[in-house]
Amino acid sequence: MKSDQSIDRIIQVNDIKIGKNIAELRKASRIKQTEMTARLQIAGIDISIYSYNRIEKGTQNPTVSFLYACCEILNCDMNTLFSYAPCPKNQNALHSNSI
Repeated sequence: MKSDQSIDRIIQVNDIKIGKNIAELRKASRIKQTEMTARLQIAGIDISIYSYNRIEKGTQNPTVSFLYACCEILNCDMNTLFSYAPCPKNQNALHSNSI
C-alpha cells in the first residue's frame, strides 16, 4: 500500500524508451536541456539538470507529474512520449513553432 508521501514513477524498460523520446521531441522543438529544466521548474516540477539528463539517458525513472509537464511543454500527449516517431519534415516546422 502506498503512503501519502509516495511518488508514482514510470519505469523505463528496454522496449519503451521514454527518455529518448522526450529528448527527440525536445530537440525537434529546439529546446535546450537547461531551458527544458527551467520550464519544468516553472511548472512546479522539482528537478535539477542532472536529474533531467539522467531521465533522458534512461538511468532515472520519471514521475507521472514530470511526464505530464513534459507533455504540456512539448505540446504532445502521453501516447507520444511512450511511442514517439519522428514527424515528417513539414509537420516538424509546425510543431516547433507552436511552442
